[in-house]
Amino acid sequence: MEKSVLRHTGLFVFIVTGLLLLMNGLPGLTWRGRVLRRVDILGDVRPPVEALHDADSLLPPPPEVKPAFVDTCRTGMTCIEDYSDSTLRGMTAFYRALDDLAKRPRHVRIAYFGDSFIEADILTADLREKLQQKYGGCGVGFVTITSMTSGYRPTVRHSFSGWSSHSIMDSVFFDRSKQGVSGHYFVPRAGAYVELRGQTAYASRLDTCRRASIFFYNRGETTLSVQVNRGEVVTRSFHPVGDLQEMEVDGNIGSVRWQVEKADSTLFYGLALDDTAGISLDNFSLRGSSGLTLRSVPVWMMCEFNRQRPYDLIILQYGLNVATKRGSNYDRYIAGMQTTLQHLKEAFPQAGILMVSVGDRDYKTEDGSLRTMPGIKNLVRYQQNLAADEAVAFWNMFEAMGGEGSMAEMVHAKPSMANYDYTHINFRGGKHLAGLLYEALVYGKEQYDRRRAYEEE
Repeated sequence: MEKSVLRHTGLFVFIVTGLLLLMNGLPGLTWRGRVLRRVDILGDVRPPVEALHDADSLLPPPPEVKPAFVDTCRTGMTCIEDYSDSTLRGMTAFYRALDDLAKRPRHVRIAYFGDSFIEADILTADLREKLQQKYGGCGVGFVTITSMTSGYRPTVRHSFSGWSSHSIMDSVFFDRSKQGVSGHYFVPRAGAYVELRGQTAYASRLDTCRRASIFFYNRGETTLSVQVNRGEVVTRSFHPVGDLQEMEVDGNIGSVRWQVEKADSTLFYGLALDDTAGISLDNFSLRGSSGLTLRSVPVWMMCEFNRQRPYDLIILQYGLNVATKRGSNYDRYIAGMQTTLQHLKEAFPQAGILMVSVGDRDYKTEDGSLRTMPGIKNLVRYQQNLAADEAVAFWNMFEAMGGEGSMAEMVHAKPSMANYDYTHINFRGGKHLAGLLYEALVYGKEQYDRRRAYEEE
């Protein structure tokens, strides 16, 4: 009897245990919205199952995003604002050229276009000297065949005779299709000559140079003679080739005299005194210009000139002949300057472009007090927006001068740095502003180097 009970009990336990084990395999059950716990009689002795990782934990960690390099500006300095995009038509081309110059001898050329504000090499003379002292180079650069300011330009002694001069600012008898990049062309008469002599009185690195050139376009046979340092005369003839031509001589050149021996249907444009490497800064001042005349220089001529003198930086400084006392809308002028910039971009595809704003200009009010023309401040803003729209660089010279009323302060400084027309600076003022622009250019190069090093980390 006792054995029967134990047998039945054991069988019952076996059956119950089996049922409980089978119930572990059943799907989860719910009762009145609540999920019932699954039956697992071995749960206390079963080894723990390793929890599955969250899907996100199997992914690599997110990358560290490097913050963008932020340009800074030194306190008290008016820095260059570079609005360039992927086309790199701002300051990058110039800074890269300086990097190349540090590795190998090469020219780094700057073309400075402007109005009477930079006439006679004002401002540009001191900027050229500072850049040549830092980066090398010598010589005054490009000079037109004749000049109305030759008598008071201190950076080169310029003499000439026998030329018929034509400027785009002439009211009559000017053929725009013949003009060179300076807005001039020159026709020789019998015995025409032009001579340049280096100077030391105003700036350094101008007394001698290593290369002298003359530029012309001929449709007939042309014969030129050249005399360096009043020594031996060298004569050379040129057949027409359909392109802008250059005759150059090398050596230790203190003076150079070019004479036209024969010129059938030949137009002349200018001369140049340069080093064989380093900085060359060409002054293209044109009295009365607004900058719009650059649009009329034939693209093919600009391209030809670019082949002879490829620029790394083109600086444009206009506005004195645009601003009016109450001017508030310069839309038409800016539309014209957009065309000018596009013209220059096409002709000089490798060059960066820096727009320099108009400077301060004061006028006397009815009560006799001096104040900045409201039109000046409006024009500065228009020029800044133009630079941004065209993706080039911009330097606010109005701000660098000191802003409102700064021209009057320069006029009344001791010694004076500007003329009593309260519009134009003199050479002392040019030296001051050149120092500010030079400082901005060098600091911009330092920022460019920091940015590049940061991005390469």
